[in-house]
Amino acid sequence: MRRQYIVKLHQHTGRNVVTYYTDYMSGAGGDVSIVLGDVHGLMEVFKDLPKNDGLDLILHSPGGDPTAADSLVRYMRAKFDDVRVIVPVAAMSAATMWALSANSIVMGRQSQLGPIDPQLVTAQGMVPSGAITRTFERAQKECAQDPTRLSGWVPTLQQYFPGLLEMCDDSTRLARTLAEEYLRDNMFKDVGGGGDLARVAAEYFANDQVHIAHGRGIHRDQVEHLSLAVEPLEADGELQDRVLSVHHAYMHTFALTAATKVIENHLGRALVRTQMVQQMPFLMAPQPTPPGFPPGQP
Repeated sequence: MRRQYIVKLHQHTGRNVVTYYTDYMSGAGGDVSIVLGDVHGLMEVFKDLPKNDGLDLILHSPGGDPTAADSLVRYMRAKFDDVRVIVPVAAMSAATMWALSANSIVMGRQSQLGPIDPQLVTAQGMVPSGAITRTFERAQKECAQDPTRLSGWVPTLQQYFPGLLEMCDDSTRLARTLAEEYLRDNMFKDVGGGGDLARVAAEYFANDQVHIAHGRGIHRDQVEHLSLAVEPLEADGELQDRVLSVHHAYMHTFALTAATKVIENHLGRALVRTQMVQQMPFLMAPQPTPPGFPPGQP
C-alpha cells in the first residue's frame, strides 16, 4: 500500500520520488539519525532515475551528523539539478540543512524545520555548543569582576576538556557555512543578492539564542521573511492528499514492523534499516520433581 501511494504521487507530479523516513517520533530507538551509511540507500534509490525529471525528496528525520548530511547533499546534487524537498511533518537539525540544499521546499501548515546549531556529546549528554560557549563567557566575566567567584565556577569548568571551546566554534561555523553554501548555490542561485540572502538565512537557522531550544520547530510562516522558496502544500489539494497518504503509510509501516529507517523510490527500490529485537531467556523457579521420578532426575 505504501508503494502504491508513492507511485500515485509520482504519477501526479511526473517527477522522480524518493523518500527518506525514520521512526523517530515513536521513541522506539534504533537507527534514526542521518549517518554516512545512508549514502548506500541513496545509491540504491537514485539508480535508474532519469535526471531530467527532477527529484521530489520527501524528508522525515530528526537530523544527525552534519558532515554525513553534507555528503548526502553533495551526492544528491551531483545527480539532480532540480530538487524539491517535501516536509510533511518535520525535518530537523541536519535534516533542515539537507532541506536547505533544495531548489524549493514544500511545507504544510503543520510542517516544521528546526534550528541547526550543533549539539556536542559530553559526559553529561548532548549539550548545545552555544550553551557551552556562553557558560565560559559568563564565568570569565564574573571572575574578572570578582575573583572570589572562581572557586564556585571550578567544579563546572572542570567538567569540560581542553579544546572544547574550539570544537564549539568549529561546529557552529561548519553549520552556518554549509547552510549558506547550499542556499547560495541552489535556492538563491539566480536571485539578485543571493549571497546576502543566503548568509542572513543561515545565521537565522543557526542562532540558538533566537530559537532557545534545539528541538523547537520553525514553521512555514516564520521563514517567509527570509525569501526562501517555500511552497504551501495546501496550494495543490491533490498533491497534499497524495503526500499525506504516503506519510501515513510510513507511520503504519513503523508501527507494524521492526523498520526504523526507509529510503525508497517510486520504482520500488529501497534500503530498509530494522531494529534487531533480542529475545530474552525465559526464567522460572525450579519445579518440584514429579511423582514417580527419582529425586534429581529430569
